[in-house]
Amino acid sequence: MSTPLKVLLVATDVLFLLYWALSALNAAGTIELPAALMYPHADDPRVVAWNWSFLPIDIAFSVTGLWAAAAARRGNGVWRPLALISLILTMTAGVMAIAYWMLAREIDWSWWFANAALVIWPIPFLPRLVRDMAGAQ
Repeated sequence: MSTPLKVLLVATDVLFLLYWALSALNAAGTIELPAALMYPHADDPRVVAWNWSFLPIDIAFSVTGLWAAAAARRGNGVWRPLALISLILTMTAGVMAIAYWMLAREIDWSWWFANAALVIWPIPFLPRLVRDMAGAQ
């Protein structure tokens, strides 16, 4: 696994696990996150439900990404398919969020930028992963 892939994968995955931990603490009333840090309409139950609907895919890409990085560190070739799964799920989550904000006609550049980054950063790594996996067959 290249250093740039490992850094981006681990950083994204750790940040998402942190995001969900803070979101859970906020939802439980243990902490109170400032409204300025929240997504638009964070007080609307439907938007809150929409946000929580991302939990499974975000956890899935975080777990597979961290698993891929750990496997690569051990020299286990399973890191490639795990990384591919993680990158595809990461991009999917970003596209889903962008599609929602487009349909809702909501423009909050901080959220658009963050989700666009999820779609864009995996792209350069996909061709080599696929090529390496095809060559290993």
